Amino acid sequence: MHRYLLNISYIGTSFRGIQKTVNKSELPRLDTSTVQGSLELALRVFRPTNEIQTVLSSRTDAGVHALHSTIHVDLERSDGNPYDTTTLTGVLNRTLDKHSLPIRVLSTQRVADTFHCRYHATGRTYLYRLAVARNVTEGAEGRGLKNKGYEVFLPVEEIDRCYFLQNATFDIKRLSDAARMFVGVHDFRTFMSTSRQKSQSRDHPMFTVRKIDEINIRPGKSLALGPNATLATETYDYWDIEIKARSFLYKQVRRIVGTLLAVANGRIDERSIYQMLTIPSKHNWDHRVLVAPACGLYLCRVHYRDTAFELPDETSH
Repeated sequence: MHRYLLNISYIGTSFRGIQKTVNKSELPRLDTSTVQGSLELALRVFRPTNEIQTVLSSRTDAGVHALHSTIHVDLERSDGNPYDTTTLTGVLNRTLDKHSLPIRVLSTQRVADTFHCRYHATGRTYLYRLAVARNVTEGAEGRGLKNKGYEVFLPVEEIDRCYFLQNATFDIKRLSDAARMFVGVHDFRTFMSTSRQKSQSRDHPMFTVRKIDEINIRPGKSLALGPNATLATETYDYWDIEIKARSFLYKQVRRIVGTLLAVANGRIDERSIYQMLTIPSKHNWDHRVLVAPACGLYLCRVHYRDTAFELPDETSH
């Protein structure tokens, strides 16, 4: 038996999340509703002698994308030899492409059988892509592009890949200043979705304590092509919100981004953030804040120490 680490990327629009739903009563089928299910069924092409069970390093919700995520899997070949990692990558990508699944394996590597893609990760970086329409007049602003009677060009290449806003009062400086309040160690109970709080026994007082290492706000750019790129650049200011921490609570990133957008749009002030951080409670969420939609969120990187991938001498080939 040998363990492999798959570095993967995917567009999450058509998936209901990365994590599969276990239903042993169903017959094996190509599960195109989750990233994990799709990968496990693609791995069956190699016909390993063991049952395929992948392990996720990070969970993403429906509609969230990944530029880089990781899973590990144990595979046993009938002759006992390890699979060639280049072959694994190529065959998996061809299988996924054959079924029109927007998942790509960036690379595959053998790792020690003690390696764990989740527990050995030293951090995760998320990226939120935001586009704010320019030259919006007072009274014309709306949430996203749903405001009736006010047309704003939306590049087709960006559909479900970025969050588009039109708001005459949007202030990126207010957003950047407010972001500093989240950096460091805080109890983020207020910023965790209540759905998993109800379904899981997570009552330990330290469970919701997390350390945000960095929040960086940078000018972004459009993914549009040709003439659409020019028009998109003329119509919008693009911004990238990058958040790095060892781990995150359920929907924590989207709630933080939503809070920052509420500050930038003038719906709340920094005092509201202070109250949500210093009085952590699921009942203390400021309902003027809208949770940022999944379409703009990307798992940008799962971080590991270089030594995490070292194979013991006796298993090297």
